[in-house]
Amino acid sequence: MAETVQLSQAAFDRLKTELDDLTTRGRIDIARKIEAARELGDLSENGDYHAAKEEQGKMEGRIIHLTRMVENAEIVEGGDTGGTIAAGSVVGIRYAGDDDVEQYLLGSIEEHNSEHEVMSTGSPLGEALMGHVAGDTVSYETPTGAVLEVEIVSVEG
Repeated sequence: MAETVQLSQAAFDRLKTELDDLTTRGRIDIARKIEAARELGDLSENGDYHAAKEEQGKMEGRIIHLTRMVENAEIVEGGDTGGTIAAGSVVGIRYAGDDDVEQYLLGSIEEHNSEHEVMSTGSPLGEALMGHVAGDTVSYETPTGAVLEVEIVSVEG
């Protein structure tokens, strides 16, 4: 069973538009490039042909990735969560011993065009933050095994 991907409506719409464009215009454009390169002759030494085929492979990989994301998307919006951290929340955190507050949007990496850095809800810190409120202190284990502590300074959405 495929993993659900939590996306804002804006990110879902952007990804759906990209997918539609790649499966129509993108495939036609790459087919034209491959055909034009074939007409240049010997394919074994044809740099244009190999570059077009590589571009086609990358594009098809992106199409597969986008298709899975769109099919398994769960639309989440910030909205009123009563101050509890959930997907779509913007969270201000301060690491123990540090004065700086860092802000993150909890969600999919596909939210990257946001004004905040994105933190996956499936990351160790993202999982530790879920369900907490401003004022809470949470600990989490990093991939290297270190245990870090953060104070939740603010929660929006």
